[in-house]
Amino acid sequence: MILPNAQARRLFLHRHALAEPPTGPASGQALAALVDRLGFVQVDSINTVERAHHMILWSRRQSYQPADLHRLIEQDRTLWEHWTHDAAILPVAFHGHWHHRFASDEVRLSANWAKWFRPGYEALFDEILHRITAEGPLTTADVGEGEARGSGGWWDWHPSKTALEWLWRTGHLAITRREGFRKVYDLAHRVIPEAHRAPLGDRDQMIDWACQSALDRQGFADPSELRAFWNLITPQEAKTWAQGALQRGEVAAIDIEGADGSRKRSLARPEVMQTAQNAPEPPPQRVRILSPFDPALRDRDRAEFLFGFRYRIEVFVPEAKRQYGYYVFPALEGSRLIGRLDAKAFRDQSTLRLRAFWPEAGVTLTAGRVQRLEAELHRLASFAGCDRVAMEDGWQRATLA
Repeated sequence: MILPNAQARRLFLHRHALAEPPTGPASGQALAALVDRLGFVQVDSINTVERAHHMILWSRRQSYQPADLHRLIEQDRTLWEHWTHDAAILPVAFHGHWHHRFASDEVRLSANWAKWFRPGYEALFDEILHRITAEGPLTTADVGEGEARGSGGWWDWHPSKTALEWLWRTGHLAITRREGFRKVYDLAHRVIPEAHRAPLGDRDQMIDWACQSALDRQGFADPSELRAFWNLITPQEAKTWAQGALQRGEVAAIDIEGADGSRKRSLARPEVMQTAQNAPEPPPQRVRILSPFDPALRDRDRAEFLFGFRYRIEVFVPEAKRQYGYYVFPALEGSRLIGRLDAKAFRDQSTLRLRAFWPEAGVTLTAGRVQRLEAELHRLASFAGCDRVAMEDGWQRATLA
């Protein structure tokens, strides 16, 4: 079986909630269901326009407001924060599967403690747990007074900060809320509802859940993509599961056609051809500005294969060596990634400034396309708390390039 590229894109975007208009309810159960549909929403600190987790949800439901996400995490406790490939917000119903992650992180970090940590943090575990028990939630600002710091990576954390992160990564603590972007840690049993604290099965059951749920959220995937989705299992565990699922008839082998006509062998549900044909066509007259950490773009190689769109973050690239910009936002029109833009919100001026837009090869910036892009920029400006959009010289140069 060969899944044509156009249908593969439609199915992929539908599974990532990008094939329907960005309208509808975006709070309460509807918002929790959207996060569940995606699987997770990556958390990132960069606030050039708006933080990644907020932009991801706004791109899909433009009535979304950050306060509604905070409510689900901090009050309703239907979502929680932990680690996939990076820090992420997840449905709390998944917490029982993360017990395996807690155990494997403890082994992995213990084996490499000298690479990541400064000595002295382990002696602080009991002290920090006793303080949080007695005093309530703590931040890194509440601990470590007078402790020496190092430089680089986790080495610039003082021992108390390291202990907090260790206790969080291994499941003893949970993040009860964030203040600004600073984590506030509490005892896990005071954050995670009782119904979701117990482990959900043994490791084999977790592997099956991880692969089944990753496949359903991606539409199609090879074993390495299944493993990487949650980052809960090993490459060999993913391969073994795939072999067994094929033998049981739970999945079928299928060739996915890439944007350049190449093919990639993947796994999919046996009914994938019909599912892809029935997938909705993304609105062709709507441009969406996506976060660089959008779930649809998280796997850069997959995005390049499916859409012919090569994207890399240049935050850590010296300015003189950047091809595009510090933090560049991809633009999606229908089922096509049409370019990338360099924008920044200047809230003190109530202005979203567009520095440049680079269309992809073969994309013509017609008057209608520019109008759609500018309309989305105004919607993004409003979401970022700005009243106006300013087009800088770079915008004109890029569009005429």
